[in-house]
Amino acid sequence: MPDKPHGGFEVEPPAGDSAETASTIVASPLGNLRLVASGGALTAVAWTDAAPSGATNDPILQAAAEQLARYFDDSRHAFDLPLQPKGDAFERAVWQAMCAIPSGETATYGAIGLATDKPARAVGGACGRNPIPIIIPCHRVVGANGAMTGYSGKGGVETKQWLLRHEGALLI
Repeated sequence: MPDKPHGGFEVEPPAGDSAETASTIVASPLGNLRLVASGGALTAVAWTDAAPSGATNDPILQAAAEQLARYFDDSRHAFDLPLQPKGDAFERAVWQAMCAIPSGETATYGAIGLATDKPARAVGGACGRNPIPIIIPCHRVVGANGAMTGYSGKGGVETKQWLLRHEGALLI
């Protein structure tokens, strides 16, 4: 199991597909979010137009909902959740690198590319496939010279900029 990165949580390889899946929908300032857990870990966060679903009995989903609420109240809140994003070894390496970017700071696709020995374009692809946005902070990855490039979450670059401003990052 990998060491905990700066963000205070682990990015683990996915568990087998036989685990039971649970989900809930929570409200956020950026729209409603569907949280999905399986095998004792959070596996996905996705924007949805569905209404919030209320309380859940799943402890991982309860913890994720509470920690997201704290994050939106105080962007310095560090997530501490078991995560199991589905992806290949390179994608997990990129997501691990994103987890090490402190709140309020950014890193470039090129810098993460150097750290993972892949081109910036490949890093951008892995960012776009991040199944647990906000918690795995793909919004903290920017283009060369701080350029705002795409964001796969609802609202695109505008949402990315909102998250970065919320965290106190200086935007160019």
